Amino acid sequence: MGEVGVALASVPCSAGFIAGAGAGDDSTGAVALRCLIVDDNEQFLVSASRLLESQGLEIAGTASSSAEAAELVTRLRPDIVLVDVQLGEEDGLELARRLAGISAGRVIMISTHGEAELADLWESTGAVGFLHKTALNARAVRALADHDSE
Repeated sequence: MGEVGVALASVPCSAGFIAGAGAGDDSTGAVALRCLIVDDNEQFLVSASRLLESQGLEIAGTASSSAEAAELVTRLRPDIVLVDVQLGEEDGLELARRLAGISAGRVIMISTHGEAELADLWESTGAVGFLHKTALNARAVRALADHDSE
């Protein structure tokens, strides 16, 4: 199985916060965050779900389109929504804005593009942070969620 890589590098967030530091297994024993993953790549959805679940996060669901994501967010009420910047022909940034506007949990943008390339765009969405897909792990997700709730 091709899993999503575990981060060895840090990914900076807008407030100077570093997500991904100390990446790896999230064995803190903390209450599992319920996550919804939104990405148009089915293989990524499966791999990311397996990885995050193995590290202690609960995957409430996955969606491959904005419409499906909006419906699942309303029904499942996840704590965190991981949204790909590019959802095929759809705009993940616009979806993040919509979700942030309805208080649909904390949104974290994900992408294969670098944070620096997208900083001006994702920071305007109301998302709590950004993770490069190769830096995606439970500890980084939890760090962004915890940082936002301080």
